[in-house]
Amino acid sequence: MGDPAPDSKTPAFAAVGLAIIGIVIAALTNGGITHGSILGGIVAAIGAIPACYGMWKGIQQEGQGTLALSVGAILISLGVGGILIVLGIVTAIRTHA
Repeated sequence: MGDPAPDSKTPAFAAVGLAIIGIVIAALTNGGITHGSILGGIVAAIGAIPACYGMWKGIQQEGQGTLALSVGAILISLGVGGILIVLGIVTAIRTHA
C-alpha cells in the first residue's frame, strides 16, 4: 500500500484551512469568536466539500491514511462551522431580544 500521494492530502489540508479562515472571520466580526459568525460558519462548513473529495480519493487509492485524514478534516470543518453558526444565531437573538 505505502504512503498516499502528497496531492491526495491537499483536499484535507484545504478543508482545515477553510475552517481556520472561518475562525478568523468570526474573530474579526461580531465581537470575537465567542459570539460566533454565520458567515464564518458557512466558510468553515464549505471545507467539507474538498474533504469529501479527499475521502473519495482515499477510497480509490485504498489508503487508510488519506481516508482517515479526510474524515478528520470533515469533522473539523462541520464541527467548527456548526459551532460558529449556532453561536452567531444565539448572539443575534440576544442582541435583538
